[in-house]
Amino acid sequence: MNDSVRSTGGEAAEPYVSVVIPHYNDLAALRNCVDLLERQTYPRDRFEIVIADNNSKCGLDAVRQAAPTAIVTSAPEQGAGPARNVGVSISSGELIALIDSDCQPDGEWLRRGVEALRSFDFAGGRVIATCRDERRPNAVEAFELVFAFNFKRYIEKAGFTGTGNMFVSRAVFEAVGPFRAGVSEDIDWSRRARAKGYRLGYAPLAIVRHPARREWHELRARWSRMLEERYLLQREQRFGRMRWAAAALITPASVIPHAWILVRSDRLPRLQNKVESIAVLVRLRVWRTGKMFLLLLRGAGRERRNFSEKQDHVQSYEG
Repeated sequence: MNDSVRSTGGEAAEPYVSVVIPHYNDLAALRNCVDLLERQTYPRDRFEIVIADNNSKCGLDAVRQAAPTAIVTSAPEQGAGPARNVGVSISSGELIALIDSDCQPDGEWLRRGVEALRSFDFAGGRVIATCRDERRPNAVEAFELVFAFNFKRYIEKAGFTGTGNMFVSRAVFEAVGPFRAGVSEDIDWSRRARAKGYRLGYAPLAIVRHPARREWHELRARWSRMLEERYLLQREQRFGRMRWAAAALITPASVIPHAWILVRSDRLPRLQNKVESIAVLVRLRVWRTGKMFLLLLRGAGRERRNFSEKQDHVQSYEG
């Protein structure tokens, strides 16, 4: 248990928290996120909001106007990880809460995350994918409603938490060190923290909502970036390339159990949604297999350069 979070008879003040948000070119979502943070049940005088802007085209003044109650700073090195590092570096809270600008925190989000640190050294909350019309999701949305942002599985099965809904004390963060750029920052940081003996936990009541992707190109762009970052991290491990190749070979076989998950999901209201989402699943797994072998053959560096030439900067917290 962290001393900074331990209760002493109910008389001690709540720990001071820094809510750190990386931002890039999404003022409307940022404004909504900050508005929801202002409505938290956690005492407003016990947390600050720090926004690290990652070279948004609108400029810092526009960001400040969208979030007038926040501390806004520039994070010139591109990437969510470097932006989070900058935000943490200028913050003053004894606890750090990480959230992304396109997330919508529930009113109890901050309180529940802080409570989780009474039992764990760092924790991740629950992320719920949403779509424009829950009754009529399109094919990509239907797939995302079931599979996107499964923090429970990340934490309890894979041993890492996403950085878009994460809570940690400053002492633990400083002991582990900043997020690394270019690799899967969430996996890498969680591995380093666990290697030092810090305990990771799941906070199911610390809930944020995140819009599902709607189009195939958005889904592909997200997975392209994630695979590139994960490959760079994987090849640092012993037999990393061999294990990567093995994972690529079995990726198509994962369609069968995951299709069954889609069939059984109560988040998909109609049979049509289930069929369409299975089609997206098959297409994505086939594409992922090819992408994984391409990375293995050509190297992530070349793939990253090619991808950057074609895509605008993508800011997302799932690895």
